[in-house]
Amino acid sequence: MEKQMTQHFGEDPIKTRESDHFRAEYVHGFVDKWDELIDWEARAKSEGSFFIDYLKKIGARRVLDVATGTGFHSVRLIEAGFEVVSADGSPEMLAKAFENARQRGHVLRTAHADWRFLNRDILGRYDAVICLGNSFTHLFKERDRRKALAEFYAALCHNGVLIIDQRNYDAMLDSEFKSKHTFYYCGENIKAEPAHVDDGLARFQYSFPDGSLYHLNMFPLRKHYLRRLIHQAGFQRIKTFGDFQETYHQDDPDFYIHIAEKTYDASIDFEDVDLREEEEV
Repeated sequence: MEKQMTQHFGEDPIKTRESDHFRAEYVHGFVDKWDELIDWEARAKSEGSFFIDYLKKIGARRVLDVATGTGFHSVRLIEAGFEVVSADGSPEMLAKAFENARQRGHVLRTAHADWRFLNRDILGRYDAVICLGNSFTHLFKERDRRKALAEFYAALCHNGVLIIDQRNYDAMLDSEFKSKHTFYYCGENIKAEPAHVDDGLARFQYSFPDGSLYHLNMFPLRKHYLRRLIHQAGFQRIKTFGDFQETYHQDDPDFYIHIAEKTYDASIDFEDVDLREEEEV
């Protein structure tokens, strides 16, 4: 069977705003080039041990990587001693992740899973659920986002944590797109930039040195909106970092990283929590 090499967005690409369309976006050709975009070595250097250090600090052992992609974070966590289950909604991505891990001497425990029905496809409870690489923005409907967050919450142990990241869409929507391409997309001579942005769509274009061109349609999540959704899913404490830094200027980061604790604190009144800046530093 010939593998699909061409993306299909219909006659008007900016009208494609369905949560399930990402499966058609990650065609074989794009997945094969994804590691060029990331550049594992450069990304590991720029990211450092941020996630590894935090997970070790809280005593996490079992980690569910729900947006495995080509396996970058799953492999790094395995090499750091964690037990990892690697899930993704794209079979193409999972196959590439498994291949990447095998080349590095590891066998991934993979699962093809839809976040909205995560606990149907994934067994057990985890100390941490990670959803990285701006992946959560593939969900275009609020009910899908709420359902996914509820599934993440249910997959966690009683004192587990959710780590979820996103692009700085606030800056894109309110001013202009600026990216240092320092932390997430580290590949050389590759452009990742928005071709269209409105309140309901961020259509990104990825240009590679060989002339190939691919696109991803994503929902432009605002930071405070996502923090509110995470809180409403049951997480009381949410701390937000900008490009792995605890202190940042509002417009500076390329990416935000939210760390949400499931641990229940009876002293906190959900109705009184102000999610604007109280847990940001």
